[in-house]
Amino acid sequence: MSAIVLSGGGGRMGRELIKAVAENPEASLAGAFERSDHEALGLDLGSLAGCGSLGLALTADFEEASQGAQVLIDFTLPGPTVENAVRAAAKGLALVIGTTGLDPDQTARLKKLGSRVPVVLAPNMSVGLNALLSIVEEASRILGPGYDLEIFEAHHKMKVDAPSGTALALAKAVAAGRGLDLDKVGVFERSGRVGPRKEGEIGVQSIRAGDIVGEHTVMMAGPGERLEFTHRCHSRSTFAQGAVRAALWATAQKPGFYSMQDVLELK
Repeated sequence: MSAIVLSGGGGRMGRELIKAVAENPEASLAGAFERSDHEALGLDLGSLAGCGSLGLALTADFEEASQGAQVLIDFTLPGPTVENAVRAAAKGLALVIGTTGLDPDQTARLKKLGSRVPVVLAPNMSVGLNALLSIVEEASRILGPGYDLEIFEAHHKMKVDAPSGTALALAKAVAAGRGLDLDKVGVFERSGRVGPRKEGEIGVQSIRAGDIVGEHTVMMAGPGERLEFTHRCHSRSTFAQGAVRAALWATAQKPGFYSMQDVLELK
């Protein structure tokens, strides 16, 4: 059994993670922590998640929450995520990071921690979405340059980064299928007289509206036909369940930098 500590336990994703850990017979909850001004501090974690009392209170003290833990799950914000990861790695905890919007320097710092502890970094912990990454890479390879590639993503209006980390992962997957460098062919905004579509271009478009949990579509359009691969997330619980699966896997691994593709043995 793996003991898990959660960062951001008072947020929407944090509550889903509490419930997912509590419901998994192979996992145990060591604790959960939040920022020092969070209104839910002191409340029972199970009550917060709606799964009955767990006898553990939400705290602002990382050391208290992580007592006895083997792995940290963090779905917060880039700055706090890196700080939490450094503290957790110093205690020898494995890391499962689902935070998006990380800049290159922050990602590099997390990769560096992989020399000390197992680190799983994934913009989307959904098992279905990670299967889709493999599917669209292969489809992109099979169809070849005669099919144009476009990615559409939609999320709730409170999401602060765009495009989503998942959309970028899908774009990288279809680019890999063609042997292309996304940094050179990615187009993330179109406005005005942009001219005809350039050869090899991969478009990524973002929508922010309402309470959409997450929706991603990869379109491959060729002469007389098009293929569309769509993943719709109905609940954050799918991310939480995937993260717990990753945490259980990570505690049995050697230090290294991993993705959900590794967890699911898709590569």
